[in-house]
Amino acid sequence: MQIIDNALSKVKIFAASVAMICVIFFFQGCAQRGVSPDFVPVIVKPGESLSTLAQKYLHDSDKSWVIADFNGVTSVSAGQEIIIPLEPFEKGGLSTMGYQTVPVLAYHNFSETKEDLMMVRKNKFEQQMAYLKDNGYTAITLDELFDFLEYRNQLPKKAVVLTFDDGWQGVYTIAFPILKKYNFPATLFLYTNLVNGNRKTLNWAQVAELDREGVDIQCHTKTHRNLNEIEDKESLENYVMDVENEITESARIIREKLNKNVKYFAYPYGDTNNLVIAFLQQKGYRGAFTVKRDANPFFMDHFTLNRSMIYGDYDLRDFKKNLKTYSSKALN
Repeated sequence: MQIIDNALSKVKIFAASVAMICVIFFFQGCAQRGVSPDFVPVIVKPGESLSTLAQKYLHDSDKSWVIADFNGVTSVSAGQEIIIPLEPFEKGGLSTMGYQTVPVLAYHNFSETKEDLMMVRKNKFEQQMAYLKDNGYTAITLDELFDFLEYRNQLPKKAVVLTFDDGWQGVYTIAFPILKKYNFPATLFLYTNLVNGNRKTLNWAQVAELDREGVDIQCHTKTHRNLNEIEDKESLENYVMDVENEITESARIIREKLNKNVKYFAYPYGDTNNLVIAFLQQKGYRGAFTVKRDANPFFMDHFTLNRSMIYGDYDLRDFKKNLKTYSSKALN
């Protein structure tokens, strides 16, 4: 029986090899006829890796996860037969079993030794980022998130977005070096009045450096007022004018200081209403975030996106609860 099993195994391997060769010749024929296939079969050459293959075929070494996900592998070796998808093969993270969700994490400030609700201690943030790296999570940009939300592209299975609010000094002195260590992009939602030269807050030189080095600067209003509430003795007319001013002035200041146009928004206190959303849409924003604690499937409303606050008293178990990347709920 062992001899028969060995023979059958060899026959299967031979048949698979023949099939792969036939597929290769088929695609080569397509290429010669000027047809651009969605997939390319490849036999890995010595010295090639997922990163070099991604650079060669997808023109981006950071897209190695695409090849890995499609083939169900974590690495490749010489002589291995794989398929490289040239187009997104799972837009929206949809599968027969459920759909992908993307957690967006939000932080405020950091300290070497102190912690409170809005202050995360350095060693805890380091531990959290190490957990993401060691457990296969991929930090992505807001542009990548919105391409996913708009059903244009797909994401790594365990994609996560890192964001910071306001503009406190700890983002630069503590979080920024740790982000660079793990090569994680992030976004800082800045309220511009906070950049005032106070030693506890960022200055514009630091903000510009963050923006150049992978921490995308986006809008969090001018003064951090609650856009959903009319203040005492404020007329409806003045409220409407002030809401528009909070949105447009903060964008103008960032454009003046950094020579960039903002397109994403975080609501102060997470609060919004139809008027605020209408202003954002009118001003050309691509989307905005609340602080509702949940992850985001591709079909979320782009102007009421979920975002989970990470508090200073969280331990690693609390942190993990905010990393939901998949839902098995049926789409009716």
